[in-house]
Amino acid sequence: MARFDYTARDPSGSLVKGNLEAATRKEAIRMIGMRELYPVSIKDGGGNSAPRKAARTKRESASREKRGESRSAKAPEKTKTSPSFSFGSSNLGPRHALSFLRSLSELISSGMPVGDAVKLLSVRLKDPSLRKLAGALWENVSAGQSISDAMAEAPEIFEESTVHLVRAGEATGSLEEILRRLVSYYESRNALKNKILNALAYPAFIILVAVGVILFFIYFLFPRMETLFDSLGGDIPVATQLLIDGSEFLMRYGIFIIAGGVAVVLSVWQWRRTPAGRLKSDEWLLKVPGVRDFIVVNDVLEMSQTLAALLENGVTTVDALKMTENVIKNRAIRNSFSEARGMVIEGTSISGALQECGHFPDLVLDMLDVGENTGNIVPSLKEITRLYQDRLTRHLQMFTAFLSIGVLIAAVVFVAFIAFAIFTAVIQLSGSL
Repeated sequence: MARFDYTARDPSGSLVKGNLEAATRKEAIRMIGMRELYPVSIKDGGGNSAPRKAARTKRESASREKRGESRSAKAPEKTKTSPSFSFGSSNLGPRHALSFLRSLSELISSGMPVGDAVKLLSVRLKDPSLRKLAGALWENVSAGQSISDAMAEAPEIFEESTVHLVRAGEATGSLEEILRRLVSYYESRNALKNKILNALAYPAFIILVAVGVILFFIYFLFPRMETLFDSLGGDIPVATQLLIDGSEFLMRYGIFIIAGGVAVVLSVWQWRRTPAGRLKSDEWLLKVPGVRDFIVVNDVLEMSQTLAALLENGVTTVDALKMTENVIKNRAIRNSFSEARGMVIEGTSISGALQECGHFPDLVLDMLDVGENTGNIVPSLKEITRLYQDRLTRHLQMFTAFLSIGVLIAAVVFVAFIAFAIFTAVIQLSGSL
């Protein structure tokens, strides 16, 4: 029999610590459940088998040294402690976190213990990928892990800040409330992403139509018009000749131009994937008028939204700043934010440290300063989030309006030029007959 030390919650939500003897960890979990307790963590506290295990370990260690296996320190053996979150074709990612957390929150809000809720989701979820995720989480939870520890083993799905908040909810008994706030936070982030994609959809459609019209004239209409003009004879106007020459050039060398363009785009994309390339390109983007404003607004919004959610749920300022750093997309701003975080650790106020970054607007700094002076920065962060959501919406509207109008005008001018070239050619050639 082995002895297990456990931490559990009673029906009222209070933490209870104790120990018991059981043959296996699963048997210990079953015995804790029989006491009407919900296990939070279970650790091997030793027992009658401990001396034998220690002696056996010592003998095995000596045997390895004799066989020259001490080099294993350089390549430590991996210990399998829990199921692997390698889902292969399931293709799970951060986008699935919201669906799982929403379902988990709904069940816990109905009064179901978190372990039972995860077990039920592993059977009832309709999405096969989510059901597989819930099954892996339940396998870990049933082996004695807390739900936060199980989620921590799937970093490709659950962000560090999410795991930290869930762990804080377990420790304080407020998991239901924190899950509700997490769902709200994820929904706000998804709504922002959808807003950006929807704003770009119309300009993308206009560009696609314009390119289609241009290709139609170049590769279908112009060759036929050239045959007609050759049959009529006579001199062709300059505008018409320019269109014909341009069409022939694109038909002859267009494939090489497209291939070269694709090669350049791929090269830039590969370069941007490197740390140095990403940092340098992000620094350049911050120097482009208009683009800089959009980047700063988006990163300020992400920063304020994430930091407010973390601080509101009891995460310490230093930890919250560290987790918030990861949501900042622009690497130049992220590096400055990291330096500001170091200044906060040394005792500088958040507003004062961010002022040294040089990237955050004065309005943001002033509002943070007010929040710090009143002793509660969370309301200031929420107000910044609200203001910058409105500002981002305006930026998107202006950007899409200018882009749509610009593409539309370019397409209309091109079509008008084609019509003019064809009309003048027909008139001139008809007059020469």
